[in-house]
Parts: sequence; structure tokens; C-alpha cells
Amino acid sequence: MGDFPNSTFIDRTRIGTAGTTVAVKDIIDLAGMVTTAGCRALERAESPAAADAACMAGLRAALDAGDAQIVGRTNLSELAMGADGVNGWFGTPRNPLDPALIPGGSSSGSAVAVATGEAEVGIGTDTGGSVRVPAACCGIVGLKTTLGRIPTDGVLPLAESLDSVGPLGRDVAAVVRGMELLEPGFTPTAPARVIGRMRVPDVDPTIEAAVDRALATAGFELIEVELPSWSSALEAAFWIGLPEAARNDGPLADRVPELLLPRTRSAIRLGREMSPREEEGRRFQRVWKAELAVALGQADLLAWPTLAAFPPPLEDPLRIEDIARCMEVNFAGLPALAQPVPTPARIPASLQLVGPAGSEETLVATGAIVEAAGR
Repeated sequence: MGDFPNSTFIDRTRIGTAGTTVAVKDIIDLAGMVTTAGCRALERAESPAAADAACMAGLRAALDAGDAQIVGRTNLSELAMGADGVNGWFGTPRNPLDPALIPGGSSSGSAVAVATGEAEVGIGTDTGGSVRVPAACCGIVGLKTTLGRIPTDGVLPLAESLDSVGPLGRDVAAVVRGMELLEPGFTPTAPARVIGRMRVPDVDPTIEAAVDRALATAGFELIEVELPSWSSALEAAFWIGLPEAARNDGPLADRVPELLLPRTRSAIRLGREMSPREEEGRRFQRVWKAELAVALGQADLLAWPTLAAFPPPLEDPLRIEDIARCMEVNFAGLPALAQPVPTPARIPASLQLVGPAGSEETLVATGAIVEAAGR
């Protein structure tokens, strides 16, 4: 798998000359530009988009007002399939914390552009952690928004039941700015008072301690919460997500299989095999949402690590699938904020705050408290 020059970006075309610098994941339509989704087949076959994706309306208005500028279209895992951020066609963005580690994905380019200072805000998508995982791997902040809050018309679908659009930034303030561009008028509200601490399985003790320390230092009231169906939620989420992805991308794989990476074809094949379990997944989804509603009735927000271990090396990228603790949130359609918290190690841990639907304003206000307390 080769590396390519400037692999953070697929297209470095600039739009605008002043204001907040923004990097847009190349899965989101921008008028007059080909949306590749990190896929050679789409790069060769697609025509330029006739219009912007609906979620770009606020950014386009800011461009027209001179308050923002787009610095390029960012790289990603092919068709947004894969949490490692590796791309065999366009190269792999280099993790600025350690180039030997994966950058995380699928929104790898948007995260790396922010982490290296090439953009103040990155716009990504999150179907199973694709904003939060690269934020965690690159030591920045990422916000997964409530399912349906930010429109996805004009965003190449992966799994419509799980897809969301959200911002990345070096700090919480930059994420707030990203939300202002996605949803003009967005304003943080009061922070949470009570945080429910969920003990997800198999977490590195250094990460677990860092998350506990960050929450305690910030001065929240902490309670322990349980989600009894946690061990089944991830698999059930795949019963929905992979069949949807297979329906969306399967025709492309059938038409030009040689222009899709082998792991993408494998994921599509697996999605087709899982289709008989999709209805079972949707039944379990109702149970899972009810459990989270009970937990969020006890606390304002829930907290657990974004990743159960530190980012794996590029030589073993698929291990990220085993350590991400994110898709469970997409399965419930809830918003979540991932932000770095210090550890004695060279790489920070990532705290994930999860809230009820529509609580993005509370999440960023709470994240700002955590951030300030950790300085």
C-alpha cells in the first residue's frame, strides 16, 4: 500500500480567501467538484456535483461573507468503510502524533488537516465512529451529531440509519465554530452537572485512569451507570449498518470490482450475507435505545473512553475495529463528543461524552469545562 504526496487531501482546491479555514471530507458534495469518497471508481466515473450538499449551506454563506474559506477536500477510507483511515488509492494521511500509527478513520484527512494546522475546522462524517476515532488517534476534538440533526442530502450514503455529519477541531472552541458553520445560530448552553460513568470492557488501565482523572478534575458529580446489553450492541449495529452499506455500494462493486479495494469488496460481501439479520438488528435497536434512555435519566451525560487502547500501528491497522467504543452510540442515534485528555504516555487518551438526542449544546459546554480543567 503506497503513500502519496499530500495524502491528507484528495483535492487542494481553495474556495475563498479569508476567515475560518475549513477542510471538507471528500464524501460531501461541493458544486462543480467530483465527490470521490476516496474511491478510484467514483473518481473516474462521476461527474462534478450539480449542487452543494445540504449541510454545506451555512459554510457557503460564510464563504460568501468572507468569514470562512475551504482549503481542500480531504482523504478518507474508501467509501468511508474502515476506521483506520488507510486508503490504498490516494495514500494514507500521516498521524502527526506519530507517523507510525494509524490516523483513524474514516475521516482521516479531516482530522489530520486539523491536527497539523492546515485547517481550523474539519468537516467529517460519522457512521460508526468516523469523526471520533480519528479525533482520538490524532489528539483532537470531534463531535458526532444526533442522527438527522445535520442534513445528509448530498452526502454519499454509507448506512443511512447510522450516518451523521460533524465537525473536528484542535479544541472545543473550534468544534463549536464548526457547528456554527453546519448549523448557523448554534450556541453552547449550560454544561452537565451529573456524569454517568460507564465501564466499557477491556480498557487499557492508563486510559481508564486518564478518563477518571479528567472527569474528577473538572468537578462533576459522578455516578456509575450500567448498560446491560453493551456486549450485544456492536454486533447488532453491524446487522443494520453492513446490509445498508451493501445496498448502497454493492452495485459499484458488481460493475467495477477491480476499482474497489479488496477490503471494501469483502465488507460489501459480508453485508449481503448479514441481510437476513437486519430486522433482528432493528428489534434489538429498540431495546438498546431504551437502555440508554434509562441511563440518561440518571445522569445528564454518559462518559467512557473513545478508544479502549492507544492507536495501533499502520502495520496492524484493522486492530482499531476491536478497540473503538463508538458504533454503539451511532446505533442509538445519539450525539457524542470525543476530546483528548492527558496521560503519562506520549499519546493522549480520548474521553467520550454521550448525551441524549439534540444535546450537542450541552456536550460542547461540558467538554469546554473538561478542557479548561486539564490545562
